[in-house]
Order: sequence, then structure tokens, then C-alpha cells
Amino acid sequence: MFLKFSKISFPIATGALLLFGFANSTLNDSNAIQSADSLLTYANPVFEPILADPSVYRDSDSGEFYAYGTQDNWGDGHGSRLVPILKSTDLVHWNLIGNALREKPTWKSKGGIWAPDVVNVKDQYHLYYAYSTWGDANPGIGLAIGQSPEGPFTDQGKVFDSKSIDVPNSIDPFYYEDKGKKYLFWGSFSDAPTQGNFGIELTDDGLAIAPNAQKFKVAAGDFEAVIIHKRKDYYYFIGSKGSCCEGRKSTYRVLVGRSRTLQGPYLDKNGKDIAERGNGTLLLKGNSRFVGTGHNSRIISDDKDQDWMLYHGIDTQNDRVESGTSRRVLMLDPIRWQDDWPTVAGDTASFAPQAAPYFKK
Repeated sequence: MFLKFSKISFPIATGALLLFGFANSTLNDSNAIQSADSLLTYANPVFEPILADPSVYRDSDSGEFYAYGTQDNWGDGHGSRLVPILKSTDLVHWNLIGNALREKPTWKSKGGIWAPDVVNVKDQYHLYYAYSTWGDANPGIGLAIGQSPEGPFTDQGKVFDSKSIDVPNSIDPFYYEDKGKKYLFWGSFSDAPTQGNFGIELTDDGLAIAPNAQKFKVAAGDFEAVIIHKRKDYYYFIGSKGSCCEGRKSTYRVLVGRSRTLQGPYLDKNGKDIAERGNGTLLLKGNSRFVGTGHNSRIISDDKDQDWMLYHGIDTQNDRVESGTSRRVLMLDPIRWQDDWPTVAGDTASFAPQAAPYFKK
């Protein structure tokens, strides 16, 4: 198992870390204990070697977090992990607990299980996933269901594919509920006439496209990895552009647009519709240490109402595992809101120690 735990320091003079009434608590190498009266620090990455295209779900009963990632060979002799699952209590310290799927779905003859999105639908856990290969002419979206966020998830088959939905490169599913209706968003890079990122209404059980539902375009085909986030009077489209998986040459970055309605139009800060190629306001990019930063999770609020975003990035100093796979580590950064726009400090991935998320224990 490849785990990395953040070094926790207790500065004497500058007050970067304040402790109150913490005399009886202890810290060890494998778990940082965070009391209700303390604030710990962390530094990226929060998990390595790989958790690509992360989806993060918080269990409402236990408060624990589960992170799910794209099928990948971590180069550690365990082969290709079929949607790895991580578990955490604080978004910083993660443990690998297994794979979501016991076997690969059979509705395609070849491909990988990419970009899972896990949500609770009617007291069951739905894992929407993409099934594709690089350059696939007919990728698609499938669904597996589990009774626990830890799985196992049983495949339910195909929801739709590119040919049936008439959208090239139909990958990267994202589930969203709004005003009593259920939707699935998806889409990825293409310059074909029917390209783009789209949404469509699902049946009430979330298993299929709703009868007579019509897809609606929310962003152009230079985006992928759509996330929809509702805050105050706006819906936010957050998506990634650039190359995800070329090691230190990767150019992935995250951009945003916002709308007054779920179906759009989503406009960037310049008032340009992101359904047209080339638009979007930068939220996150790489730097000298981490590149390929993108495909973020849903925005998560801690117990002090601070918002956080998990995403993957590639360490320029260690960009591939022995299998040759891009070493897409799991990253975490806070989101600040300025004039009702999400921002990340410096518009770039952090690597210096900073305050960790706060969760009551």
C-alpha cells in the first residue's frame, strides 16, 4: 500500500498551529487526532501513488469520507485496481480499503472503468462510471449499485453509449438532483459537430433516462469532467481542459462558468457562454511542482463551513509508476468565494503546509 501522511508540526512562536486543552491527546505516524479545539496542518499530496478522477462521498451516519478513482495499475504488483476505494475521517489521511467492483462489466468487449461518481439514491449507493478505451468510437456510461459505500457494487449494465445518445466521447458521468428531479451530466473532449458536455433527466430511481427526456448542452467539447455546484442564486459548472495523462507534460487545468438555471447558459467572468469553445474562467492550474491538475470532486464543506476541492495532479519530480501509468496523486485545496466566484489561492495547486479541514470528532 502506498500511503503518505502529512507531517504535523507545532510551531512555538508564530501561531501557525494553535492548540487548546489538548494535553491528553496523542499523535502517531498513522493517524492525526484532531480535537474540537485544535487545528492541524497538511501538505499535498494527501494520497499517493494514484487516485485519478476522484469522486468523494461523505456518509451521513458515520461522517466518514469515501473516495473512488479510475481503474489504474499502480505499478506495485497488484495489477489493475478496479475502481479503488479510499476511506478518511478528515479528507487528509486516507486508507485504501479495496475495490468497488469485483469484476469488469461485460456490456463492452474492452476498455477501462473510468471516472466513477458515487451517490446515495433512495438508500442505495449508485456508482455511475465511464467504460472506454483511448480513442474509443463508442464509449458509454454504466451503473453499478451497492448497499454500502464500501461496496461491493453490482453492475446494472449500460445507461447509454455515444451512439445511442449521439454525443461523441460520452464519459465522465456526474449525478445531480435539483427540484425533485434527477439528472446525469457527462461529456468529454471532441471537436465533432455533436460534441459537448450535456445533461439529461433520469427516471426517479436513477436507473435510466427518463421517458421523452431531451439532453441539453451546458459546455463545449473542450471541457470534460463536469461538476455542477449550487450556491446561493447560482449553479456553477466546473470542468477540466487540457491533457490529463502525459506525465509531467500534462496540461490539465480547471475552469468555471455559472448560470441562474441548471440548464444554462453558463457564462464565465467575461460573460461568454462556455458552450462555445475557448471560454471559461480559470480556477486551478499547475505549477513547477504539480501539473495535470484537474478532474475535481464535488465541493465539500467542513464543519466550519470552509469549502474544499479534491482533485488529481502529477508530481513533476515523480510523474510515473513502474507500469508507465501517470502517477496522478490525490490533492486537496480550500475554495474561497470572491464576488460569488470560486477561487483557489494563486489559481494553482498548493504544496506548502496549510490549515487542514476542520471536522468535529
